Amino acid sequence: MRTTNEARSVEDLVDDVLSGSRGPSPDELCATSVFWVHHGTRLSGGTVTYRTRYVLVRVGRVFGACAFEENELDPRVCEQWSGATVERLLRHAPSPVRAAALDAYLGAVEAHGSAPGTERLVLPSGTPETRAEARDAAIVGSLDIAPGTNVALIGVVDPLVAAVRERGGKCVLCDFNLERTRWGDPVADHLSEVLPEAEAVIATGMTLGNGTFDVILDHCRRRGLPLVLYAQTGSHTARAFLGDGVTALLAEPFPFSQFSADPTVVYRYRAGSGTV
Repeated sequence: MRTTNEARSVEDLVDDVLSGSRGPSPDELCATSVFWVHHGTRLSGGTVTYRTRYVLVRVGRVFGACAFEENELDPRVCEQWSGATVERLLRHAPSPVRAAALDAYLGAVEAHGSAPGTERLVLPSGTPETRAEARDAAIVGSLDIAPGTNVALIGVVDPLVAAVRERGGKCVLCDFNLERTRWGDPVADHLSEVLPEAEAVIATGMTLGNGTFDVILDHCRRRGLPLVLYAQTGSHTARAFLGDGVTALLAEPFPFSQFSADPTVVYRYRAGSGTV
């Protein structure tokens, strides 16, 4: 079997799974359930309502997830693809469903928390603001940010911006669905506007679903930049790139923290010191 750091792209990883080199043949595993969740959040004091849509695929005990854009999927995918094999999903399903199936397969092969050195972190009970602040502190804590470092945030939420600034970093912001932060900071809508000036990158797992992850990964590899991922989308998929472009990962499996006020678990993986 290949070692986990040999996949150079997401498509390489899909090819590995289809060939059986990552675990059991995907035609032997069934996606018992395909469903989606659509929710909105506006944090206290904020001016932006974050709207997120997830499609989820269940394989055995594991849920794979992928966020998608408005009108990207039809609700009928839930009926159409529930009960299909993982192989069929990987070969024929719409892109977000395919990404969720890949995530579920890799989680079924290796559950979070089983690898040596994995940190199991508990987000505290409390309000959405309290839990978001704890989560984003754990993300930014994966980097030792020197004062004045330009940190590109690909996927922007206000608590994450605040966490970077509290550690002395300067935020360079990119998001497809946000124009400004609560403080009025402009947010670019294309990677080309932020990657050239970045000295470190923090990206969300949504990049695995919208096709931008490989671009970010290649850029960070070529320039030797630290890349930290926070992944609800593709939390199992992202592990395959640790040490080969990805410096650290905060993985949050479903059900996600925003759906509960009780303590929930996230997993932090590090490929190195992450110092910038």
